[in-house]
Amino acid sequence: MNRRMILYILGKMLGVEGVVLLLPALVSFLYGEESGLSFLIVSVILGILFLIFGKKPPEGKTIYGKEGFVIVGIAWILWSLFGALPFFLSGSIPNYLDAFFETVSGFTTTGSTILTDIEILPKGISFWRSLTHWIGGMGVLVFVMMLTSLEDDHSMHLMRAEVPGPEADKLVPRARHSAKILYEMYFVLTAAEVILLMFGGMSFYDALLHAFSTAGTGGFSNRNASVAYYDSAYIDGVITIFMILFGVNFNLYFLIRLKKWKSALKNEELKAYLGIIGVSIVIITVNILHIYGNVAQAFRYASFQVASIITTTGFCTANYDVWPELSKTLLLALMVIGACAGSTGGGIKVSRLLILVKTVRQEIRRILHPKSVTVVRVNGKKIGRDTMQGVYIYFISYILILIVSVLIVSIDNFDFATSFSGVLTTINNVGPGISQVGPIENFYSFSPVSKIVFCIDMLVGRLEVIPYLLIFSPDLWRRKF
Repeated sequence: MNRRMILYILGKMLGVEGVVLLLPALVSFLYGEESGLSFLIVSVILGILFLIFGKKPPEGKTIYGKEGFVIVGIAWILWSLFGALPFFLSGSIPNYLDAFFETVSGFTTTGSTILTDIEILPKGISFWRSLTHWIGGMGVLVFVMMLTSLEDDHSMHLMRAEVPGPEADKLVPRARHSAKILYEMYFVLTAAEVILLMFGGMSFYDALLHAFSTAGTGGFSNRNASVAYYDSAYIDGVITIFMILFGVNFNLYFLIRLKKWKSALKNEELKAYLGIIGVSIVIITVNILHIYGNVAQAFRYASFQVASIITTTGFCTANYDVWPELSKTLLLALMVIGACAGSTGGGIKVSRLLILVKTVRQEIRRILHPKSVTVVRVNGKKIGRDTMQGVYIYFISYILILIVSVLIVSIDNFDFATSFSGVLTTINNVGPGISQVGPIENFYSFSPVSKIVFCIDMLVGRLEVIPYLLIFSPDLWRRKF
């Protein structure tokens, strides 16, 4: 274990966060808010930590898989711990645990909140709250690699530990170049959404915040009623389209950029993802038609909520908690499925679902035809044993963590729908659940213990279990560095 390289990367990462905090500080000062001082204080603290740990690189720069997972797991916790300080120091969220919850929810692009009145937040604080989504969507370490000089080939281990999905492929040989390409596409899509939302009547500030949240598939809004505040079919439509776009594997955008249209459009995960969305919209539209009275309105609200839930964004334009049970159950299923691998969305990922379905089909064929040789393929490529084993480990860990979390949260004595959906929505990085954590509710009433559990679930869900299984493994720390 290369301890010095771990400290160096973590120090550099904290330095980057210190620089990033100058943006919301600038926004605060532009609006004449005192909260800007809290950002500057934290920025100075992080600058000092950078000078201590991240200024001088060690002689041995090589890192491997285990270091990559450890760095990513610790990095997300540190960014959240320091990122929560401006909320706390400014008095916007006077309880530090609540501030930490809000920050973890932001960076993991979950969108769950403890705030009961969002519109009273200072402009700079709201900006920082939504910016955490935009940074966390592509990944904290990917963001750091894009801005810094971590060019060693082994830094790809950081991307593989952080990018969601069963596999993380290189776009180009250099990890830093890959990070820059990802952020180039990310920035273009974000900017396009800002412009289109402004055409719909949003102010630049509102459009920017909602674009940040859409891009990161997080769902934080600066309005108490979320996107429903604008009551605009145009704005609903724009955000719906961009939520779906940000739920697509970014490798496909790279293929489109190279004009490899056929390779991109023939992608099995993309077809399954769009198919699930289409079928879900049709079912829910029919199921809620009696509520809204006409097909156009039912389709508008069904498509927005389906896109919001499957991409794990969490924006709301309707209180789906009062919809029929079929629609609510389908939305809960979409929470679990999530978006595509390599996207900014959460959930178990459509690619894993494809692998599981094909594995079951392979097993049935093997039983029916014992002498036949069957292989699981996705997009024409054979799925290796290591990838399949990783999928199985992920699902087993996911279910165990879900069960344990529900048991702990149930101590608060909320109804089962609240406890279960609260855990489900945080571990899948969705945001709202049902019942008392539904689209018009929040997580404020839970005990400190439950909030800690939710924070762990959000981090575990975003980094997909393995980094934190390693960090909490005694065997890892018994090894000599």
